[in-house]
Amino acid sequence: MAQQHTAGATDEVAEVRAVLAAARAAGRTALTAPEGKQIADAYGIPVPEEGLAETADEAVSLADRIGFPVAMKIVSPDILHKTEAGGVQVGVTGAAAVREAYTSIVGNARAYDAEARIQGVQVQRMAEPGLEVLIGTVTDPTFGKVVAFGLGGVLVEVLKDVTFRLAPASEADALSMLDGIRAAELLKGVRGGEAVDRTALAGLIVSVSRLAYDFPEIAEIDLNPVFASARGVVAADIRILLAEGEPVRRRQWSKEEIRTSMRRLMRPGSVAVIGASNEPGKIGNSVMRNLIDGGFAGDIHPVNPKADGILGRKAYKSVKDVPGEVDVAVFAIPAKFVAAALEEAGRKGIPNAVLIPSGFAETGEHALQEEIVEIGERHGVRLLGPNIYGYYSTWHDLCATFCTPYDVKGGVALTSQSGGIGMAILGFARTTRTGVSAIVGLGNKSDLDEDDLLTYFADDPHTECIAMHLEDLKDGRAFVAAARETIRKKPVVVLKAGRTNAGAKAAGSHTGALAGDDAVYDDILRQAGVIRAPGLNEMLEYARALPVLPAPRGDNVVVITGAGGSGVLLSDAIVDNGLSLMEIPPDLDEAFRRHIPPFGAAGNPVDITGGEPPSTYEATIRLGLEDPRVHALVLGYWHTIVTPPMVFAELTARLVAEAKRKGIHKPVVASLAGDTEVEEACAYLFERGVVAYPYTTEKPVAALGAKYRWARAAGLL
Repeated sequence: MAQQHTAGATDEVAEVRAVLAAARAAGRTALTAPEGKQIADAYGIPVPEEGLAETADEAVSLADRIGFPVAMKIVSPDILHKTEAGGVQVGVTGAAAVREAYTSIVGNARAYDAEARIQGVQVQRMAEPGLEVLIGTVTDPTFGKVVAFGLGGVLVEVLKDVTFRLAPASEADALSMLDGIRAAELLKGVRGGEAVDRTALAGLIVSVSRLAYDFPEIAEIDLNPVFASARGVVAADIRILLAEGEPVRRRQWSKEEIRTSMRRLMRPGSVAVIGASNEPGKIGNSVMRNLIDGGFAGDIHPVNPKADGILGRKAYKSVKDVPGEVDVAVFAIPAKFVAAALEEAGRKGIPNAVLIPSGFAETGEHALQEEIVEIGERHGVRLLGPNIYGYYSTWHDLCATFCTPYDVKGGVALTSQSGGIGMAILGFARTTRTGVSAIVGLGNKSDLDEDDLLTYFADDPHTECIAMHLEDLKDGRAFVAAARETIRKKPVVVLKAGRTNAGAKAAGSHTGALAGDDAVYDDILRQAGVIRAPGLNEMLEYARALPVLPAPRGDNVVVITGAGGSGVLLSDAIVDNGLSLMEIPPDLDEAFRRHIPPFGAAGNPVDITGGEPPSTYEATIRLGLEDPRVHALVLGYWHTIVTPPMVFAELTARLVAEAKRKGIHKPVVASLAGDTEVEEACAYLFERGVVAYPYTTEKPVAALGAKYRWARAAGLL
């Protein structure tokens, strides 16, 4: 059984550090098998008894002492993939066979790489049979140290049944990894087989993750195969690769520093527009008009060295000439002039710069972007952008953008890394009348990024849900930390672009080869508790729906439908979204039967059939709302003249309102099938707390599933 290593065991840490230092001093980035065993022993990672033989005679002596059969493997810092080099033989029995295997392994290695330094052959006790799994770590460019677990052996890169977590992993993280692979049932024993020792396996995951986290110079760890059985775990092979350089450290801001600057950004008392213009069609003119026409109550200071006044406001030659404090400087000037103007803003003590111009890193001008970052850090100016459309803070009537204005106040904060996606967000919000608290462009994210916004929106009383489009994360760990704090209070929805990673290259281990960007993103975003949207429309619909739905208090979902076909599709959607259909108890089943015709069907779904009058819908929906064992309702409506769409919508909204007055708060979603009148009915329901969609059984259930995923992550279930 693996023993979890505790940081602070100074002797063990010193031993590992000495091994790593020796390898680095020798100019090596790969540890040999004996070095790997030293480190494994220090961190309580169980490996078979073994030894290094430098001659065939030593190999025979070692095998005789260890006990037959043995495994024999080439030991060379220059040969990482021993099997490919013909450097592995297993199940070797008898002195003659050991001698022959030694000669063959060394000969194969020299033929594979004539320049390879060969230290000898590792002679190792054959591990007890068990399920072959992989445990490893990689250094991800976004999230840093990440631990992986999955099926091992030779098929690992074919099956790719692997899950990831941030290192160091907790025991709970490790146990969730055991259940997170597609082949999880194999660990529990199938066809009469024994279940593996889950405690030992989880403990090994924790120990390996702690080893990687304790030593940043370790780039990758690869334990494959690990044999897991009811009697414990043993790592038959351990490979450790070292990093070639030190990671670049990002400037860190404290939570209070972030909150202070973000409050002044999102609730400014005064805004300066650098590059303000009287000329229509100029970005500086559009920003000024949006600020003025949007009703911003604070001071608006145009800055333009060639104008005395702009749109009825006194203009200043430089931002340093603006009287009093300025909370935000919006830059609407060409990229080449930004650095000089930012220097002046920094000297004035302006805490936030909103950089609209493009022409920085996105066009290859990395040095120009590095220059403005240095200026911002030196003066303590937080930078939003560059290469953005600006931002909206609706509750403060702030429209600091050159795009169309938006002023429907509500509880959804929306962010995007792309200007085009930002405008799609704006159009969706306008079409659906989605109330927003903010829309923020992030662009190149030279400084301010998603974790800054999460830190602010988590505490913002106007924000009930946060939805973020992102193409990458500058600091994945900071994002996860901010997300974990936020989801305890409100949902976070993420649309991660770049799900396919055609450019990903395999690293020097199985683990690295499996850690494509999206595979790591997917698991760690789930670990953080955020809701990942598969596409832009889903992100926007989740953002629109989640503030409408009450949080569920249990897992029992009941479908009430007027059409059997819709009931089947809704049931499929429920399973697809990780929800469970309630097993209707006999008394509730009998109660439903009293309200539906004999040719209908109780059970779950409850099929009231399509020709029923409004009273049948009303009676069954009321029953589902008022029974405390039912935690969520999914309604399937079929358009008939007997019960027209608006009649269904009005009675459903009335029942939900009545339930709320009685203190009953349950999520209710609806799928409406029918003629175009169902569109108006859906809009009516949405405005009254029922998430409803026409012509689809998937969307309402997906929204309900998203609410459930948040409720689980927030600890409400």
